[in-house]
Amino acid sequence: MDVSVPGNRKKILVTGAAGFIGFHTARRLCRDGHDVVGIDNLNGYYSVELKQARLSLLKALPNFAFKLLDLGDKQAMLTLFAEQRFDHVIHLAAQAGVRYSIDSPDTYAQSNLVGFLNVLEACRVHVPTHLIYASSSSVYGLNDHLPYATTDSVERPMSFYAATKRANELMAHSYAHLYGIPTTGLRFFTVYGPWGRPDMALFKFTDAILNRRTIDLYNDGAMSRDFTYIDDIVEGLVRLIPLPPTSESGAPNKVYNIGFGSPVKLLDFVECLEDTLGIRAIKQFMPQQPGDVLNTWADTGELEARTGFRPHVTVSTGVPSFVDWYCSYYRV
Repeated sequence: MDVSVPGNRKKILVTGAAGFIGFHTARRLCRDGHDVVGIDNLNGYYSVELKQARLSLLKALPNFAFKLLDLGDKQAMLTLFAEQRFDHVIHLAAQAGVRYSIDSPDTYAQSNLVGFLNVLEACRVHVPTHLIYASSSSVYGLNDHLPYATTDSVERPMSFYAATKRANELMAHSYAHLYGIPTTGLRFFTVYGPWGRPDMALFKFTDAILNRRTIDLYNDGAMSRDFTYIDDIVEGLVRLIPLPPTSESGAPNKVYNIGFGSPVKLLDFVECLEDTLGIRAIKQFMPQQPGDVLNTWADTGELEARTGFRPHVTVSTGVPSFVDWYCSYYRV
């Protein structure tokens, strides 16, 4: 079954629709011909103006509707589900950021734990065909086996953010087991691209280099990441929508890695950005920060076997695409 086939129009909820991944996912689903309801609380963790700009593009689409709603409001969530009767739920809303979770754990508990519980409760009352939710590669924590596989231990998180994402996976499994809700978790690996978050490395580096400010490279730059372009993330997610897990091996619950499948050294990533901008970065080498892992690398074999899709956008293509958007949006 192809979720994008004409005549297979679905009503789909996207939480966090004003966010980076949520915006791109909602736009793709609308373009595929589905009716999309997006919700977001437009919090001030980063620029609300950027979130509003994303929303303005979505609101221009005839099959998109937006509701200002906080996941912490359980009754509002139940009312929304009762009114809309969603075929699929794509839960991407969360309080993001590893380092911020060290300073503000309460924010993460409310958004990532209570908020997700309210999504699960709404799905329990009004069961969708498929619930897909965002997890994170940060759940691998102190695991040093590379590439990261979904069979690896994830019991040693290095940040509270990572702990909340692992808790989400366990919560989803329990609801899948108890109530038969088909749930799929996606462990995202360092997503980047146009309309990205200002707190992420590529955004911060671009801003700093263009303004001739120093960029901080932690662990003296000796780190690598499985950088994954946003279009590859959305393609993998969309292909999974019509493929809910079954109960053949227990609960209808599954977790996949979704990443490029190959790590890039941080210094090579910065060099690609420097070449794109035509400006050398002023680098400051710093010690490793609490909560950071040294390397990430996704084993994406399960996702490819399930969907037939392998991410293909390299940083040599993805970084210039981000820079083009950045310079256009900020009129550089």
